[in-house]
Formats: sequence, structure tokens, C-alpha cells
Amino acid sequence: MPTTVIPLPQPVLLPVSGSDAQFPVRRVYCVGRNYADHAIEMGHDPSREPPFFFQKNPQNLVTDGRFPYPPLSANVHFEVELVMALKAGGSDIALDDALDCVWGYGVGIDFTRRDLQDGLKKAGRSWEAAKAFEASAPVSALRPADEIGHPQAGAIWLDVNGQRKQSGDLAQMIWKLPEIVVELSKLFTLAAGDIIMTGTPAGVGPIVRGDHIRCGVEGVADLDVAII
Repeated sequence: MPTTVIPLPQPVLLPVSGSDAQFPVRRVYCVGRNYADHAIEMGHDPSREPPFFFQKNPQNLVTDGRFPYPPLSANVHFEVELVMALKAGGSDIALDDALDCVWGYGVGIDFTRRDLQDGLKKAGRSWEAAKAFEASAPVSALRPADEIGHPQAGAIWLDVNGQRKQSGDLAQMIWKLPEIVVELSKLFTLAAGDIIMTGTPAGVGPIVRGDHIRCGVEGVADLDVAII
């Protein structure tokens, strides 16, 4: 182990359902507007838009079930998403090879500072401050694809204080799971440890301190998050 001038950062490790082993995180990619109804509710035409991607930081992933409401925002939205975890990667991955890169799946929330995002959009600036902030991506324990397969359909949902806010199906994705891997690998060299958040269905909305979120993906995982 080399000598370092400051302590080494702690690795980001995600729990694995039914195992003491953990999944080490390298990067976190997110797919924007990957469900038609959500694209429409955000004012876009899904039939004309190619996929686009942004990143969160690995340290934005949290597994303690708590979301501290961020400073400098008064309009933070929830976005439930299926999460993919990669065991391999590369560049320009072929469609037939894409799912061979996937280790497993979970469910997560892409919390978004919508007020900051709207302002950044108007200014023509990057969204980082609206997306890649502390604790902005609560995630469940991961489940291996060897156990659950590669989900192509199934309910994806989110409740706030017991009321259903988001309800969709994985089959409604504009870009399917293997296509997401293919398109990402055209832009980046993917690798083992990469996490991909695959987009959210319609119904996103605001939360406030004291709210409780429960969300899930059928056959994959559920997740509970307290807004504090």
C-alpha cells in the first residue's frame, strides 16, 4: 500500500441481499427522461430525443434510509429508478453482450433539487448542483442477476406517506436495459463497479421534512426512506 499525504477516502460499498459480501462502486451514471410519460410531464417529446446521461458521485449513494433535506433548495423532487450494477464493461459494447456486463439490480431514488435545476437549465449550465449532492441517491441492497434474472417488465412505484405518487412498468422504458449499456459505452469506458440509474416514470413531485417514502421494483427490491 503506497504512502499517501492524506488518508485514503473510504470506498463506497453497497449491501448485497442475503450476503455479507458487498458491491464496490466505481462510478454512478443516470439516464435522463427514459419513460415517455415522464418526458412529457417535463415538457419534452420522447419520440424525438436520443438518450442522454449525467453522473452522480459514488458518495451520493446512501443505504441508511435517511435523506437530509439539502440547503439552498425549497423544491426537492423524488424520482424512483431501477438500478443496474455492472460486473464488467468496455467501450462500444455490442447489444448481444450488454446484459453479460450486469451483476445485479436494486431500486433507488434520484433526488433532484428541482428549483436549482430549473435555474441551471435557463442559464444553459450543467445540472451537477441539482443532482450530485449529498445523500441524493438512496439505494436498496442489490440482488444478483443470477438470482432474479434481468427484469424487462414489472411494476415500478413510489408512495409518499402511504399515497401512491409514481406508478409505471419497466416495459415502458424508451431505452431498454441492454440499449442503455450500449449507448453509455459509446460515451464512456464502462467497468466493473459502475452503477446505472435507469430513469423514472411519471408522477415525480416534491417532498418535505417529515415525509416517509416507500418505493420498489417488482421482483427486485423495496426501499424505505425518511426525509429529515
